[in-house]
Amino acid sequence: MSKRVLTTESGAPVADNQNSASAGVGGPLLLQDQHLLEKLARFNRERIPERVVHARGSGAYGYFEVTDDVTDFTHADFLSAVGKRTEVFLRFSTVADSLGGADAVRDPRGFAVKFYTEQGNYDLVGNNTPVFFIKDPIKFPDFIHSQKRDPFTGRQEPDNVWDFWAHSPEATHQVTWLMGDRGIPASYRHMNGYGSHTYQWTNAEGEAFFVKYHFKTNQGVRSLSSEQAAELAGRNPNSHQTDLLQAIERGVNPSWTLHVQVMPAADAAEYRFNPFDVTKVWPHRDYPLQRVGRLVLDRNPDNVFAEVEQAAFSPNNFVPGIGPSPDKMLQGRLFAYADAHRYRLGVNHTLLAVNAPKATTAQNYGRDGFMASNATSQGRAAKNYEPNSYDGPTETGRALSAPVSVTGYTGTHEAPQHTKDDDFFQAGELYRLMSPEERSRLVANIAGGLAQVSRDDVIEKNLAHFHAADPEYGRRVEEAVHALRED
Repeated sequence: MSKRVLTTESGAPVADNQNSASAGVGGPLLLQDQHLLEKLARFNRERIPERVVHARGSGAYGYFEVTDDVTDFTHADFLSAVGKRTEVFLRFSTVADSLGGADAVRDPRGFAVKFYTEQGNYDLVGNNTPVFFIKDPIKFPDFIHSQKRDPFTGRQEPDNVWDFWAHSPEATHQVTWLMGDRGIPASYRHMNGYGSHTYQWTNAEGEAFFVKYHFKTNQGVRSLSSEQAAELAGRNPNSHQTDLLQAIERGVNPSWTLHVQVMPAADAAEYRFNPFDVTKVWPHRDYPLQRVGRLVLDRNPDNVFAEVEQAAFSPNNFVPGIGPSPDKMLQGRLFAYADAHRYRLGVNHTLLAVNAPKATTAQNYGRDGFMASNATSQGRAAKNYEPNSYDGPTETGRALSAPVSVTGYTGTHEAPQHTKDDDFFQAGELYRLMSPEERSRLVANIAGGLAQVSRDDVIEKNLAHFHAADPEYGRRVEEAVHALRED
């Protein structure tokens, strides 16, 4: 059997891949060595800008199978029949650290699912927590700046982290989640995933519902203590990536059961919490979990860069029967996610294999741009405008989701207040749900970070948030912080 021939990128055979061309033995190298220049130039360009957030990620392919009838709530085709399967790609990630960071750190985890449906790709972009730190996207760049490396010191600074939280009381709920026992998952397989935002479902009759997604791990929730995580991060920075890869290679395919909470649209205005505030949850006693189906991961990517780094998710990728809600953070992300990928990957990133539809074909009038190919031409002599007289793709006239009523004046507005819409009630409820041991670990985790802050006024602002959430919670954090600062 003859060996395959190594070639340049233009297909020419390579005579010598061990020695560069030179002007005589031991002489300077020659600019005419096309193979050398091509290799070095490509090597210089092997990396693209990493994601500003969610930079460090892992991913896998699998399928979603419907187990329960939800057609009373949505006419989405991939949810239309019990037993129906849809191919998926799921990307996990940390949030604050860079591409070179460790997996086992105290940080929220991204949980982004791409459903390759017959009506187009549906992207559900969430986290492993049901809430988030802020409720308005105008604060998002400031929030991320406070959590990332300081531009002067080049490291994450407790002063920055806690100063932002001190001025953002709505973060108290998520801080309580993050500093609690589930703040450091043992692996990606052993954590839940949440849509976090509120979305809209519409059934075949046009009736609208608001929903929240809950992916419950079938492996059981397992987490690490701060001490265990520090040891693991130093020993194996790639711990979560390795665990996911090896589990699937062994045939131990991780799975999650998808549940939704369903709120009739008419309930939203009078609900005691603003249902579109991502810093709040809907208590299960109000809107119980309803099972939808099962998500299974059973295939690793062949190339991490091509399929995980270049995977692009946008919460604006909806399918008929599913749409957005007035959730402010979601509204901001409808633009920001896709725009980030146009910057990182180029306007034609949707043609990459991991991002392109698999169960249908994209047909539109987008043309040209960086990395344009025949795939963007939509066929020979196809027109690039609409409407046209040449049988080009046309609109359906059918909205993907139900309309949302709006009233009032344009301008910058605070979110409408519902009866229980303070920033601390749900954080206190979460604290009171914890066991005595869980409370102690939560207090220790918060105090360990807050005690490093240099300004007393920032510490006092944060302590006031914990006192407002629950008197015992605030007292214990205050005592622990003072004890650490006196040492």
